[in-house]
Amino acid sequence: MEVLNNFWVDRNVLVTGCTGLLGSWMTEALCRADANVIGLVRDGVPRSRFIQDGIMQRVNVVRGEVEDFRLLERILNEYEVQAVFHLAAQTIVGIANRNPLSTFESNIRGTWNILEACRLVPTVRQIILASSDKAYGEQDELPYGENTPLQGTHPYDVSKSCADLVASTYFHTYRLPVCITRCGNFFGGGDLNFNRIVPGTIRSVIRGDVPIIRSDGSYVRDYFYVEDAVRAYMLLAECLSVDPTLAGEAFNFSHEMPLTVIEFVRKILLLMGKAELEPKVLNEASNEIPCQYLSAQKAKDRLGWNPGFSLEEGLEKTVEWYRDFFSDCDLGKSVGISLVP
Repeated sequence: MEVLNNFWVDRNVLVTGCTGLLGSWMTEALCRADANVIGLVRDGVPRSRFIQDGIMQRVNVVRGEVEDFRLLERILNEYEVQAVFHLAAQTIVGIANRNPLSTFESNIRGTWNILEACRLVPTVRQIILASSDKAYGEQDELPYGENTPLQGTHPYDVSKSCADLVASTYFHTYRLPVCITRCGNFFGGGDLNFNRIVPGTIRSVIRGDVPIIRSDGSYVRDYFYVEDAVRAYMLLAECLSVDPTLAGEAFNFSHEMPLTVIEFVRKILLLMGKAELEPKVLNEASNEIPCQYLSAQKAKDRLGWNPGFSLEEGLEKTVEWYRDFFSDCDLGKSVGISLVP
């Protein structure tokens, strides 16, 4: 699909969740494309890419939460926002299991707040809502296609199913120009949630520790490199500006290389020259879907999208980022806690 080369130049773009893994890379890419970015920031995370790499200095920062409807409405109006990337969410399954109400507040209320605010502000032309493969819940038929029913069961999955349906409602009832993205497990440099498999494994190896797998290692997942995700989201917004019939639709994005957790960990160990290490398998995971992976054929056919990095290339870039990161902070000891964007 043909889009303008200078589409993002001087475009007013709101990014929620801009301090997180995807949000920091998204914000940086938009700044490189000369967009005028407004970033909604809830928590200050000093070691985040958003702060450490100087991305924060290039955007208009607004402090607040997606649960605050009046704030969202003010941002959209005062900055005359034209495009919205709604990425803010509580993204950790374990936290959702322990504290479902805060997850529902962030992921469901936050979604209807941003969509309602967009409905009331006429400058908004493109809205990209980050959903998840978890919205599909557990299915007998794989890979998930975009027409697979949304049937989350556990707190995090349900929050994404609900947010997805709310977005669909705003399109069908109010013709809001929203598209939905459903991706697998993001990975890349800048993820400070060290209970996730990629940063946790890399940190363990750098520290000389045995990597930990919370599940039994047999869970099958999609893993999606963050820079490919950024390009997918931006391309979808660009295509929506050219073809308004895309509004209301969902698109899966994936490397289409499902792996078990243990296979994925061993790929990381091999890349780090530690193939002989045997991960410690705790078999403690609960309320997680055993097998889930996506078809990205629709995105390839309708948008002309293809990933720019192989899975191995994405992992190599990720390992390199963490080696640099930990070399600056005493082998990761100063960032030993899990930080939620």
